[in-house]
Formats: sequence, C-alpha cells, structure tokens
Amino acid sequence: MSRAKLVAGIAAGIVALEGAFSLAATHDKSSYLLRPPGVQSEGDFRSRCIACGKCIEACPYRALDVAGPMQGALSGTPCIDAREQACRLCSDYPCVAVCPTGAIRDVADKHDPRMGYAKIDENVCIAYQGYRCEVCYRVCPLIDEAITIDFQQLENDGIHTKFVPQINRDICTGCGLCVQRCAVSEPHVPIRIVTLAEQEAV
Repeated sequence: MSRAKLVAGIAAGIVALEGAFSLAATHDKSSYLLRPPGVQSEGDFRSRCIACGKCIEACPYRALDVAGPMQGALSGTPCIDAREQACRLCSDYPCVAVCPTGAIRDVADKHDPRMGYAKIDENVCIAYQGYRCEVCYRVCPLIDEAITIDFQQLENDGIHTKFVPQINRDICTGCGLCVQRCAVSEPHVPIRIVTLAEQEAV
C-alpha cells in the first residue's frame, strides 16, 4: 500500500469514528445530558451554546461539568452528573447571569428551571418495598410540591404504613438533589432525571 493510500485510509477511519461518536451523541441514551438551569429545550440550547465554559466557572457548587469526547458533537458543552453533584438552584443563578448567548435564560426563582423531572423505579426504591425512607422527599428544594409522600398500607399488615414518594413532574425542576442523596447505592439507583433531550426524543 502506498503512503498516500495509507494516510487516506487513516483519515477516512477518523472521519467514520467521529461520525459514529456524533451519531451516538444524537441517539444513544448516554447522550441525554442533564443541562444547567435555564435551558428551554435541548434543541434551543444546542443552537445557542458556544461551549465557552463561563457557566461552569460561575457555579459555586461545581455542579456543572464539561461533556467529554465520547459525547461527540456535544463534547465541551455544560452538563450535570446529578449523582456526583446536583444543581442547588441558587437564588441568583450565577450560571445564567454569565451566559453570553442566552443558551440558559429566564429563571428568577427555584420554580422556574425545567431541566427535566425525577422518575422513580418502584421495583428498586426501598420505600416501595416497605422500608422507611424519606431521603428524596426531605432534600427536595420544593418539598411537598415536587415530591410528596403517599401513605400506603402494607400488604397483609394492619399496623404499618409505607411512606411512598410521589413525583409531580409538572413542578419538579430536575435539579437532581434526590438522585445525589438517594440512600440506595449503585449499580441501580432507583431515582433518575428524565432530561429534556430524552423527553424530546420520544
């Protein structure tokens, strides 16, 4: 094989690999990134965000991070790993204040963000199994609004009650504090955030 053909082959392989990463970032569930507060939709965010990193620098809790190279076209954009560090819904939203393009905008108080909504796997959540746990409920910044407790009688037990968390997806901001503080360890945390990108892909 000539040197020119070898170089061309390598270049084609790189282009194909980049295309595969980009395709994965568009369609794979792993690319359903949890975005900063103030994102209006994933499509609007992608069209505006220039990956400048100012929102990441402004976050006082270091909740915002950079999407890695495996996210293809989304690489370099801000995202949140809720299990690692959730959004705290700051009263002054410093991340929004520094955004130069309006990719994140229009938030005034803790009810405004719509990053997604929490979803509970009832088969894994220990509260649904009858164990007393109110962690997600207690840490919710919109307690008794986004998360409430439903008191259910235990089957075949006339004395004890289950304290079952219920998510109001119309109020939940998707901040992820419930995910971060969930008492159940990996590999299967029973609560997760259904992101804007995931909702838009349905």
